[in-house]
Amino acid sequence: MQKAAIVILNYNGEEMLRRYLPSVISFSTYPIIVADNASTDDSLVFLAEYFPQVRILKLPHNNGFAGGYNEALGNIKEEFEYCILLNSDIQITNSWDYVLIDFLESNKDFVAVQPKIKSIQNQGYFDHAGAGGGFLDEFGYPYCRGRIFESVEKDHGQYDDFVEVDWTSGACMAVRNKSYHDFGGFDSRFFAHMEEIDLCWRFRSSGFKLGYIGKVEVQHLGGATLSRSNPKKTYLNFRNSLLMLHKNLTGSSFKVKYLIRFFLDVLASVVFLLKGEKSNAKAVIEAHADFHKMKKIDFTDSVALNLPSKSNYKIKSILWQYYVRKKRRFSEI
Repeated sequence: MQKAAIVILNYNGEEMLRRYLPSVISFSTYPIIVADNASTDDSLVFLAEYFPQVRILKLPHNNGFAGGYNEALGNIKEEFEYCILLNSDIQITNSWDYVLIDFLESNKDFVAVQPKIKSIQNQGYFDHAGAGGGFLDEFGYPYCRGRIFESVEKDHGQYDDFVEVDWTSGACMAVRNKSYHDFGGFDSRFFAHMEEIDLCWRFRSSGFKLGYIGKVEVQHLGGATLSRSNPKKTYLNFRNSLLMLHKNLTGSSFKVKYLIRFFLDVLASVVFLLKGEKSNAKAVIEAHADFHKMKKIDFTDSVALNLPSKSNYKIKSILWQYYVRKKRRFSEI
C-alpha cells in the first residue's frame, strides 16, 4: 500500500485546474488524482494534454462533493493509507502535503488534520472555509478561528500554532483512508456543504481527534461552484446543519435543540428579508421544509451518537457572542 494521495474532485472546473493545478504539482510530494464528477466541459481534454502525469478517475455521475468523494476514495481505498482532499481552487506553496501526512503518522489518535487556509481574493486575510481551525457551538453552528460568520480576520500570525479542533475543512484536509470508510465517509444526501463537519462529529464521538497545523498554509479562492451569497448555498448550509444535528444527537436532545434552532433560523430569515435578500430568506424556510421530508428517510450510515460533552472550545451559542455581545474576533469570545 502506498503512503498517500492528493485527491481533487472536479466538476466543469477546467479554469480552476488551469490556474491552480500547476502549484499543486510543483509543491507536492505525493501523487495527484483528479476525480472527475462527469464534467461536461473540456476538463479531461485539458488534463490529458497538459498534465498527463496526473491520474484521472472518471466518475459516471455528478453526485456532488459528498457522493463524488465517497466514490473516488472508494476506488482507491486499497491503494493509499492516507488521502488529502483538496479543492480545485487551492493554491499551494512549500512542502505542505508531507507535513500533514507526517503529523498523522506520528499522532495515531488523530484521524484528520487541516492547514491554515487563507483567501486568494482577500489577500492577507483568512478564508471562510476552515480558516484557522473549525469549531461548533451547542446548536450546531460552525465557526472558525479567524472567521466568525461574515467577519474575517487578517492573518498576523495569531494562529500559527497547533490546536485540536472540532472539524477540519473539506477544502483541504488529510484523513486516514481506513477511518474515512469505517465511519461511512461523507453522507451523500448532503450533496455539498457541512458534510465534513458531520463526518468529523462522528469521528469525535468515537474518541478520535482532529487537528489544525498553522505552520502549513494554503490559499483558497472559494465560491468556484457556488458564491457565498447564492441562495442554493444558503439552503444547503441550513438544511445540512439540521440533518447533522438529527443524525448525531439522541431524540430528546435533538428536539430541544431543534426548537431553539427553528427560532434562530426564523430570525435569520427575517434578517435576510430586511437586507433585501428575499431568495436567501426563502432558502432558509425551504431548508427546514426539506429537512422534515428527509429526516423520515433512514440514513444507512446513521447511528445515534452524542457529541462529546465539551467542544474543544467552550461556546454555547456563537450567535449570542456575535450578534448580542458584538464579538467579531475569535480572541474576543
